[in-house]
Amino acid sequence: MDLREATAADVDAVRSVARKSLVASYGHAVDEELLDEAVEEWYNAGDLGDDVEDDDAVFPVAVVDGVVVGFAESYVVGRRERVGEIDWLHVHPDRRGEGIGSALLERVESALRSADVDRIEARVLADNEAGTEFYEREGYELAGERDVDIGGQTFAEREFRKQVGRLRGISEATYQTEEGETVYVAFDESDRGSRAPFYVAYADPDHERRYGYLCGNCEGTDIAIDTMDRMECRDCGNRRKPARWDAAY
Repeated sequence: MDLREATAADVDAVRSVARKSLVASYGHAVDEELLDEAVEEWYNAGDLGDDVEDDDAVFPVAVVDGVVVGFAESYVVGRRERVGEIDWLHVHPDRRGEGIGSALLERVESALRSADVDRIEARVLADNEAGTEFYEREGYELAGERDVDIGGQTFAEREFRKQVGRLRGISEATYQTEEGETVYVAFDESDRGSRAPFYVAYADPDHERRYGYLCGNCEGTDIAIDTMDRMECRDCGNRRKPARWDAAY
């Protein structure tokens, strides 16, 4: 097996691996029609082409006998601390159990450590038990669980974290919405946006009742979310891509 950085020539192979991996990991819990929709939304050929050319992305592929059999993608997100977010890590179901997922993760972690991140985060649906076991085996700790709405269906999503550096900066603050409501923003809970992160906002100081999100670009709270969990700030246009499920092994 060889590991190398992805190129534009790998886009079709990456899409194929992603679909087969998603079906293998979630076919028992998610309608195949929704999985097909997810592949078109998340692994759009044009977007993937942009991603592999993005200097800020860590996008390795695993190649066996000249064929792409796995891939991963991650970014560094500048919050109140530096966080490495693993967008996805997929291995072809026929090649699972060979250590390919671990090798891809090691490659990603090495690049993120070199970028001086404080911690690394990954998300996986609770229905993907093998994915959960993978991250636990690789030294990640379960940081929390939330419900996500994908295509009109609700799924439990787990967030795993590995601390690799010292936390810096404040972790929470309060903001006033345009309606005069007080929200409690958790800077250590966020999603990457096109211009700045989206931070999770709560309606109570104990962070038990979620309010929504705060846009890190304009500090607005008027955030629209569609059925594929795509997010956009109505005030400044900061956008988050549709939600994606890691399916690593």
